[in-house]
Amino acid sequence: MDDMGNARPLGLYIHIPFCRAKCAYCDFYSLARSEERMDAYAAALTDAFRAAAPDAAGYTADTVYFGGGTPSLLGAPRLAALLEAVRRAFAVAPDAEITFEANPESARDTDALRLLRDAGFNRISLGMQSADDDELRAIGRIHSARDTAAAVDAARRAGFENLSLDLIYGLPAQTRARWRDNLAAATALAPEHLSCYGLKVEPGTPLYMRRDSVVLPDDDAQADMYLDTVELLAAQGYAQYEISNFARPGYESRHNLKYWTLGEYLGFGPGAHSDFGGRRFGRARDLDAFLAGKAVLSEDAAPSPQERAAERVMLGLRTVRGLSTEELADAAEVLRMCAERGLAEQSGGFWRLTPRGFLVSNAIILRVQEALGL
Repeated sequence: MDDMGNARPLGLYIHIPFCRAKCAYCDFYSLARSEERMDAYAAALTDAFRAAAPDAAGYTADTVYFGGGTPSLLGAPRLAALLEAVRRAFAVAPDAEITFEANPESARDTDALRLLRDAGFNRISLGMQSADDDELRAIGRIHSARDTAAAVDAARRAGFENLSLDLIYGLPAQTRARWRDNLAAATALAPEHLSCYGLKVEPGTPLYMRRDSVVLPDDDAQADMYLDTVELLAAQGYAQYEISNFARPGYESRHNLKYWTLGEYLGFGPGAHSDFGGRRFGRARDLDAFLAGKAVLSEDAAPSPQERAAERVMLGLRTVRGLSTEELADAAEVLRMCAERGLAEQSGGFWRLTPRGFLVSNAIILRVQEALGL
């Protein structure tokens, strides 16, 4: 679509549920060894874009995010064609942030990455996870540290100037020193953005099944790794802007910020979620139903104003910016008590949690919500 006159912003999330191998910790909806279904899936996505277009006629997409799974496994021609289908169905801002996720072993071809850059993708998020090959094997990753370096080099040669790396701390047998080495290796690759997540052993995953035979860092060790992350990345010029995310100035993920600021977004594909038109809904994790054109929802709700207010507090206190002192006036005593313990601070008319406060953010947020009557 060509009409850019309406300024209501919209995020678009496109889920690609294919991967070469299922990682031991992954509980996202993804299917290994299903490449023969990719063409049918691309066609079903294109149909879904067209079906949703009338409802989004009053919006301009300022972020587009292809997540997974492994979007890069689709191949550059399919991804480029899907982005073109997005542009045909929706108004897309000229300066939109357009991201695709990739595993390092599937993103080493400079020519393929250049095709994506020429198609309009301007941000790449690489699933590095670790710089240690033993750690990568322990969690079922099929790439190596060398693959990550090669993927970064290929992305730069292809013209990508906005690159993010994902890392996981708290991996099996991981020490604090080894995690610091991983951070050093990641920053040596000079990404613009880093996402650093603590490992969670989710029910139903292979790692959960063998949790009793795996040595995992305890909560205190993970907390030390987290605080090291904040300190070491700050020293390298990466400012924390959300609990798990760090960026050089101007490179914060605009798409992810939509989630934390209650912006509207539409999700496409099985397992994708949306917050649009006052409704929050999720697509069933069912590839067959999606390919058949069935709009099967796993959830569908219209949050009340009070639920939205509670959510705004929860999400706002996950960010480094925090929330205004005026908005949190009735919770000022709770936050002052947190400040005395080094868990919160007041600055520039805002209350925000400190890195140590982020470690116990769930408990703090609950007390704040209660003080606000939410």
